[in-house]
Amino acid sequence: MVNIKLFLTDVDGTLTDGGMYYTASGDVMKKFNARDGMGMQLMQRAGVKVGIVTSEDTPIVRSRAVKLGLDYLVQGCRDGGKLAAALEICAEMGIGIGEVAYMGDDVNCIALLEAAGVRACPADAVPEVKRLPGMRVMTLRGGEGCVREFINQLLEE
Repeated sequence: MVNIKLFLTDVDGTLTDGGMYYTASGDVMKKFNARDGMGMQLMQRAGVKVGIVTSEDTPIVRSRAVKLGLDYLVQGCRDGGKLAAALEICAEMGIGIGEVAYMGDDVNCIALLEAAGVRACPADAVPEVKRLPGMRVMTLRGGEGCVREFINQLLEE
């Protein structure tokens, strides 16, 4: 496997299809892909710390992170907060940002994508993200297993 010590991912549009589902009572729901979750657990088994950094702040994401036993969850990352959160985690772990693999799909992910040692995005990411140098564009869309696709590539390298 490539020299990655930390795997981070965005949520909306990456772990999910980016849709916001609302019930009649106003509750929000998100659909996650089970294969992505298994992929993150496979990364942990390979000795890589795994986490989520997202601009949203919802109990749904917290529940998903707890269920998967993720090492890190940072919610509410706005205005460059994703990169700041990743750098804070790196400092805690004693690693450099070049040892981070990150997957994101939209313009609020760009700063972290540019800094990460390995970067990837779903097939349906925004064009600005797809055009970043060194970007690995997956064949699968957000919420359809693209995180697992990226993890499989990393584990095979």
